[in-house]
Amino acid sequence: MSKIITVEEAVSHIHDGMTIMFGGFLGNGSAVKVIEAIAKKGVKNLTLIGNDTAYPNQAIGMLIANKQVKKLIASHIGTNADTIQQFNDKELEIEFVPQGTLAERIRCGGAGLGGVLTQTGLGTIVAEGKRTIEIDGKEYLLEMPLHADVALIGASICDEMGNSIYKGTSQNFNPTMATAADLVIVETKELVPTGSIPMEQIHTPGVYVDYIVC
Repeated sequence: MSKIITVEEAVSHIHDGMTIMFGGFLGNGSAVKVIEAIAKKGVKNLTLIGNDTAYPNQAIGMLIANKQVKKLIASHIGTNADTIQQFNDKELEIEFVPQGTLAERIRCGGAGLGGVLTQTGLGTIVAEGKRTIEIDGKEYLLEMPLHADVALIGASICDEMGNSIYKGTSQNFNPTMATAADLVIVETKELVPTGSIPMEQIHTPGVYVDYIVC
């Protein structure tokens, strides 16, 4: 059965209250067409997990601008004035996570691990309300895994089975997020026949991918 679907079919899987991971960095490597369609659909009360919220009205920033997001789990928001304003106005809940810790929490969610131990954030607001564990005389924060209902992945090249590669910085978070969601939708810039991508170049194996938008 073909994994290739339309943008409209992809968005039919997105509903109010879902948790969505979105790959990329400042919009580079994001599934922009699918995000635009989600913005038009008007689903609300979403929880978003990603590195940042790009820029106002760009990529994932469109969902922020439309106030479709109730909670954000991210590393920084400094490039999007809409996110900052909604946070300051207490319209948007934000859980700030150091970038490396965010990647590890997502990796744990995909690998079925119980969490990650890290010293990053000890003695700061990042540690508030979190368990600490002592190992060999050193204190660590226990950071819990992250999992999502849907992961929206932005690929540079994808074959018809979903085997995907990412060029440059678009690789940020995409391979890890593809392992940590119940449903994975890849939006690709270029679709190629199955078998045309050398096996050793594949970043995300097609077994993780449910649907492809091109």
